[in-house]
Amino acid sequence: MVDFEGRSIRSAVREFVDLERILQEQDRAGVDMVVLCPWVTLLGREPARQNEALAAMVGERVAALGTILLEHPDGLVELMGDGRLAGVEVAASYDGDYLGAERFEDFWAAAEETRALIFIHPTTRGFDQPVFDDFYLWNAVGNPLETTVTAAHMVMAGVLERHPRLRVLLAHGGGALPALRGRLRHAHSFQPQARSRLGESPDDSLSRFYFDTVTHDESLLRELVALAGADRVLCGSDYPFDMGVERPAEIVRALGLAPDEEQAILGGNARRLLGQESEA
Repeated sequence: MVDFEGRSIRSAVREFVDLERILQEQDRAGVDMVVLCPWVTLLGREPARQNEALAAMVGERVAALGTILLEHPDGLVELMGDGRLAGVEVAASYDGDYLGAERFEDFWAAAEETRALIFIHPTTRGFDQPVFDDFYLWNAVGNPLETTVTAAHMVMAGVLERHPRLRVLLAHGGGALPALRGRLRHAHSFQPQARSRLGESPDDSLSRFYFDTVTHDESLLRELVALAGADRVLCGSDYPFDMGVERPAEIVRALGLAPDEEQAILGGNARRLLGQESEA
């Protein structure tokens, strides 16, 4: 059990801190390599201390993403210049703003310049409507919904159009974003506000995202791979949380993909984005 600021984090059901035990659990899960990320609740807190601790764990089987204050993108330049961390995890919203907000423009420019991998993960409680207190909806629905909102906000704000070389990975299969692409496209086709900052088709921006495999549904994951392309999907686990996938490679292998596509999702894409192999 993990305790934080006087409350128990009951959703953390596997090893949370000890790297040796984490790797032992990955051995049992059939996972060769892990990418460690900060706990989303701690994003932006004492970034130098967190980044040094994460960087110290990097090794043959371990890569890691760090954290910075989005208002200080020089921190990303410094982090990437160090060479030990491959990018940063960022929350889907900050102080009520989603990631297409103009206040984050310098961060996105730095992310494109440095070729950092930016992993977008929802906050633990992105919405304060009472309905999310029922039936575990804050996690099952609220978390992927927050990713959906911020990714759509980035698209319609033109972030990916202005910075086409960004490497942005969306948690939980991108939430409902793939299912809403038609609505975004239609709104952009006629509505002045919807097209006020985006010149290209929303589909062009959507095609630049990367997605993890944590969909909990084989048919949905198959559709995601068909939509995004096998070169844009990365095997994810959401370890060590209760909504994670204990054996993440199995659902990928169950898709019956071509061997090169399967290998790309199981590791090749991650190695490329982490700078562990050259890009084509």
